[in-house]
Amino acid sequence: MFETITDVRGGKLYLHGGVPPLLVIHGGAGVERAQMTPQIEAQARVALELALRNGHARLKAGKPALEAVTAAITVLEDDPLFNAGRGAVFTHDGRNELDASIMDGSTLAAGAVAGVHRVRNPVLLARAVMEHSPHVMMVGSGAEQFAAEQGIKLVDPAYFRTEKRWQDLQKALKEYAAGEKLGTRLAALKHFGTVGAVARDSEGRLAAATSTGGMTDKRYGRVGDSPIIGAGTYANAACAVSGTGWGEYYIRVSAAREICLRMTELNESAEQAGKAVINEEIPQMGGDGGAIILGADGSVSMPFNTEGMYRGWIGADGVPHVAIYSGDPLALPGPSR
Repeated sequence: MFETITDVRGGKLYLHGGVPPLLVIHGGAGVERAQMTPQIEAQARVALELALRNGHARLKAGKPALEAVTAAITVLEDDPLFNAGRGAVFTHDGRNELDASIMDGSTLAAGAVAGVHRVRNPVLLARAVMEHSPHVMMVGSGAEQFAAEQGIKLVDPAYFRTEKRWQDLQKALKEYAAGEKLGTRLAALKHFGTVGAVARDSEGRLAAATSTGGMTDKRYGRVGDSPIIGAGTYANAACAVSGTGWGEYYIRVSAAREICLRMTELNESAEQAGKAVINEEIPQMGGDGGAIILGADGSVSMPFNTEGMYRGWIGADGVPHVAIYSGDPLALPGPSR
C-alpha cells in the first residue's frame, strides 16, 4: 500500500502524488570474496541499509527524488568502507581526488565536480553546481572556491585517509617499481569502487547521482566516468542510471545514456538495456563493472559482471533490501505506477 503525503500551504491542501516512491543504490562493483571478512560484510550491509533509510525518509516526506539520492550518497561518502568521500583511494602522488555528479530527470538539469581534495561530500557540491551556477561541471581549486562560497563543508585532506587505502597504494607502487604487469582482473580492480543512487519520487520524477574517489594509483589528473553526465550518471523522464566500473570504457560508450536511449528508443526493458551495455558491449571492449537502473514505471535492474557489487533498494513500505555477491538472493521490485 502507498500512503499519499499531504500538506497545507497558504490555506490550500497539496497532494504529493500517488506514485509509489523507490530508491536504488550501489556501493561499487568489483567486490571479491577473497578480500572480504564477516566484519566487512556486516559493516557494508549496515551502511547500505542506513543509506536506503535516509533516502527513503525524504521520499516518505514527499521530497523530490533529488533529495533522496543526495541523502543516500552522503551516508556512503561518510562511511570509510566505500571509495567515495572518506575512504577514497589514493592517487600515485598520495592524494585523494574526489569526483561526483547528479542529474534531475524531470528537467535534465545536472551538476558535476572532479578532482576536489577538501570537499567532505562531493555530491553536495555537484548539486550546488547544478542549482546555483550556470555551469554543469567544475574541477579542482575552482570547484573548491565555489564550495566555500556556497557554504559546502571543507575538511583537511587528512580526513579522507584510511589505512587500508594507503596500503593499497603502497602495494600498487611496489608493483609499478618492480615492473609487474597486472592481469586484466587486477587492472580492473584498480578502477572499481564508486557509490551511486537512483530514485523515483511520489510524483514520478527520476534522479541519479554518483560519487567516487577514482582509481588507486591514478595520475596526471585522470578522471573517470562518475562525474561525466551520460557516462557514469544519467536521468531523464523515463530512466535513471548510475554506473560503477572501468570508467574509460563507460566514457567511450556513454554507458548511462545509452542504457536510457535503449529503453526509450528501442523500447527495451531496464533488464534488457542493462544487459546489452554492461554485460555485453563493455566487456567486449575489455572493460567490466556494473550499474543500477530505474525505469519510470518502477522497473529495476542491477547488472554487473564481477563477483559482487554492493547494492540495494527500498520501496514505499520502507523495508531495505541489500546484497553483496552475485549469488545473494535479492528480489527486485516489478513495474508499478
